[in-house]
Amino acid sequence: MGKVLSKPSRQAIFREVRDYVFIALGMILYGIGWTVFLLPNEITVGGLPGIASIVYWATGLPVQYLYFSINSILLLLSIKILGWKFSVKTIFAVFTLTFFLLFIQQFTEGVVFLKDEVFMSCILGATLCGAGIGIAFSVNGSSGGTDIVAAIINKYHDVSLGRIIMVLNMTIVTCSYLVLKDWGQVVYGYVTLYVVSFVIDKILNSARSSVQFFIISKKYEEIGREINAMHRGVTIMDATGLYTGNPQKMMFVLATSRQSNAIFHIINDIDPEAFVSQSAVIGVYGEGFNALKGKGKKR
Repeated sequence: MGKVLSKPSRQAIFREVRDYVFIALGMILYGIGWTVFLLPNEITVGGLPGIASIVYWATGLPVQYLYFSINSILLLLSIKILGWKFSVKTIFAVFTLTFFLLFIQQFTEGVVFLKDEVFMSCILGATLCGAGIGIAFSVNGSSGGTDIVAAIINKYHDVSLGRIIMVLNMTIVTCSYLVLKDWGQVVYGYVTLYVVSFVIDKILNSARSSVQFFIISKKYEEIGREINAMHRGVTIMDATGLYTGNPQKMMFVLATSRQSNAIFHIINDIDPEAFVSQSAVIGVYGEGFNALKGKGKKR
């Protein structure tokens, strides 16, 4: 007989619905920041939106069309490397943002908010864009474009998502000079990139920070396999309760802060009665974390 698939719990269904609500909220914030504050004031936001903005300023082609077309190609890579779970949420985010861009551009046609306050538009737009991306990433979603590239790099290297996105977008912002012919606007673009990356890292509590878990559960093998599937190692140790004298297994796990919520979800879904201790660590060095760099010289 074939393996019977277990029915998802009400809690798991609620969590998935909540994730999609947060992704939609993130895309709405991003759309407002981009099309209300940045695009009308000719401030480049970077990434695919930055490319779409440059084309829009040069040709008048609506930004949503180019954004959607290029994302379709990147989503194929996302499905192959990041898996369906991440990609489905990204597809949802791309469709949501594309629809919202069409709506908001029609609603604000001919209107420029804070026209004579370019710096204020830059800060408000960048903050909304960063908040939108950060919210989407916090529930394993993405707005597509360079977010997909950043998520792929972050999967294999413990590098801040905001920093990856900023580096990838520097060239795009610089290229906006070819159309705008104004280095002042390019500088505003650089400020936008910094604010976006700063807000993303704040929302995600900095992807470079790490946490450690001590987990005691009778279902340690099942929990361990699920955590391994997140590309995080699990160390099983023999332990004995001093009061009961009973032998038991204890798991030791090191992970990034961004993965802590996912680990708690795994534990709660498999064994809600598990004993879990989580603590922040100052530094983790080795494979999958920071490189170990000795300060002293070899003798």
